[in-house]
Amino acid sequence: MRRKLIGWGGAGALLLLLSLVVSVSLGSASTLGVGTVWRVLVGALPGIGGLVEPTWSVAHEQIVLQVRLPRIALGMLVGAALATAGAGFQGVLRNPLADPFTLGVASGASVGAAFLILTNAQFLFGFATIPVVAFCTGMATLCAVYLLARVDGGMRRETLILAGVVLSAFLGAVVSFMVSLSDDVVNQIVFWLMGSLTLRGWPYSAAVAPYVAVGVVVLCAYARTLNLFELGERSAAHLGVRVERTRWIVLAVSTLMTAAAVSVTGVIGFVGLVVPHMIRLLFGSDYRLIVPLSAIGGAAFVVWADTLARMALAPTEIPLGVVTAFLGAPFFLYLLTRHKKTIGGG
Repeated sequence: MRRKLIGWGGAGALLLLLSLVVSVSLGSASTLGVGTVWRVLVGALPGIGGLVEPTWSVAHEQIVLQVRLPRIALGMLVGAALATAGAGFQGVLRNPLADPFTLGVASGASVGAAFLILTNAQFLFGFATIPVVAFCTGMATLCAVYLLARVDGGMRRETLILAGVVLSAFLGAVVSFMVSLSDDVVNQIVFWLMGSLTLRGWPYSAAVAPYVAVGVVVLCAYARTLNLFELGERSAAHLGVRVERTRWIVLAVSTLMTAAAVSVTGVIGFVGLVVPHMIRLLFGSDYRLIVPLSAIGGAAFVVWADTLARMALAPTEIPLGVVTAFLGAPFFLYLLTRHKKTIGGG
């Protein structure tokens, strides 16, 4: 297993590097060529940067180092957070349709963030205010979905997604109500709800990075336990797993990563659904591979989706959440159809 993880992880890292190379080289600035982009990047490297003659303008340097590069870095972090959270939700709930978007967790986190934006209190306790509040509202939503899906002390898997969709619709109405209360921030909230990496500098990446790093490490530590969950909760308990404790740790960590991502980029749907399933189809159902490869795959997925959002109708930019919805909705319908056939066959 360690050889597989090193081999496929290395391949994934190369794919992620390729994604960065392509994305940073493309943009709507017609006067900024690929050669200039890479001279600026090499010139910024410590030690060898002095070997490159600075023939570019200050404006070009700002575009590469303060616009494109931090945007790609944030996209990688957000993609890794959402995809790993999706893997955690699917593993611990044993539901192939579970992800931060379909469970309503993303919408719950958006309520807290939208409230702070509406009241202009997003920096009341520092830059980490929005992620913390988004986590609280996202966790409250998850608890509500979990309670609605429980019947006679057990969780009804078939009602889990229904409860998430219902609460997501309700919370979307709550956010729409907030939008109607103020004309001052209406455009900011609406654009944020569609999901975007626009004008997100290095401080946003610095704010999200600790949550993503801790979340990925914790879920990797629980990967072997998630494999036991596939046998059923009763079998996992017989094998020594503290089922309830493990479930809530994984759910809380996954919600925390979702809240951190949503708080800085808005609602970006389907990443947590599509990426873990693609990893599962390609590499099998071992969560010791699914969790770390989902982090890498999610980072690459969001970078490519954001590149498409920037370039498809350049110079007009499509919101990132719209692109991921176009890509993810057909995949969700495919999974739903296959799930229905599985239930019917059973």
